[in-house]
Amino acid sequence: MAASLQDIQRRIASTKKTRQITSAMQMVSTAKLSQIQRQGGSYHFYADRLHDMVAHIAKAHLANTADTLLEERDIKKVGFLVITSDRGLVGGYNSSILKELMAIIAERQLTPENVVIMAIGGNGADFFKKQGYQIVYEYRGVSDVPTFNEVRGIVETVTEMYDNAVFDELTVVYNHFLSRISNEFRAEKMLPVETDDMIDPNAGTSYTAEYDVEPSAEEILQVILPQYAQSLVYGAILDAKTAEHAASSTAMSAATDNAKEVIDKLNLQFNRARQSAITTEITEITGGMAALD
Repeated sequence: MAASLQDIQRRIASTKKTRQITSAMQMVSTAKLSQIQRQGGSYHFYADRLHDMVAHIAKAHLANTADTLLEERDIKKVGFLVITSDRGLVGGYNSSILKELMAIIAERQLTPENVVIMAIGGNGADFFKKQGYQIVYEYRGVSDVPTFNEVRGIVETVTEMYDNAVFDELTVVYNHFLSRISNEFRAEKMLPVETDDMIDPNAGTSYTAEYDVEPSAEEILQVILPQYAQSLVYGAILDAKTAEHAASSTAMSAATDNAKEVIDKLNLQFNRARQSAITTEITEITGGMAALD
């Protein structure tokens, strides 16, 4: 019985250490989530203004504009930019993205021969390599709070591949941050840029925004469109990282709660075992005293 008590004590000590680790990881993830939410707020303000400008110029001058980012092509290769995490301990964050994307590929009757994968994050890269898909771009180690300068190379490479017809359509798949306890899978077609979905920034307002452009609207649009496409990709990466931190915080919170429950059960088991041992010893002593009488 003594050995059993020692075993329970070791399990209690081990589980307490695990709880300390998961609790610390939860606090770190929560701090990162707060930081990236602050950065995301300022970025979304910039993205909204850029969207308004592109929408205004594109609506007015699209007929006179020839740009590869707007051109609809015959689809020979479909590109998917898959944004996952590099590490685990994020609950079902990665598995939901990969499962949903495989469902999209099956629904569209695509095969590894007409699909190319650009993987941001190790989980997605490793998964699609095992599935036999062509990985044309792979990036690991996106920082916890990515800046545009940090991922500039990623977004420029993606748009350059599109210009060079490595793929004819780009869909970005990731988990969109909803709240600290939930996220939502998203698959967004980003290239070619679809101006039909753009909302006129002047719609429903009593004023009309006007832009003075020089040398011409068409030339300005050719400069702004790549920036707009890059902002969409960066925005998806920022959103995905926000959802990742939220998922990590939630997973570590659940792990901490589970560890506490295990410790409580082990303490109860330990107390019962100790009481049983004491009762046995008292019974043996009483029996011995009775034999002496």
